[in-house]
Amino acid sequence: MFEKKIRVQQCDLDELNHVNNVKYVDWVQDIALSHWREKAPKEMQEKWAWVMTKHCIEYRKASFIGNNISVKTYLESSNGAMATRIVEFYNESDSKASVTSTTSWCLLDANTFKPKRIPENVSDIFKE
Repeated sequence: MFEKKIRVQQCDLDELNHVNNVKYVDWVQDIALSHWREKAPKEMQEKWAWVMTKHCIEYRKASFIGNNISVKTYLESSNGAMATRIVEFYNESDSKASVTSTTSWCLLDANTFKPKRIPENVSDIFKE
């Protein structure tokens, strides 16, 4: 499990004054990249890249300016070149999940941008 904290800013809001749905997609991508950069050695990061191929986001509760959100992520599974990542957003005021995301990611060769089967040493870094 990898975790980051976010404090909702004015620029995160939509016309209804709650976090814009598109912002969650940005945050999903941001935490996935942070997770990869923290866990993967530099040489692994230079060899491989990840791209999001599909996302499904379930909204349970709105978040507003000033809310502190705990964002947690982990890899649920992998098969071939694909991995499924779960990202959960918790409003720290009540510790309830406000948003849950399930995303599909494809591992690419960083030089050719072709999909590559996820090597065991890559999947192992997310098990720690």
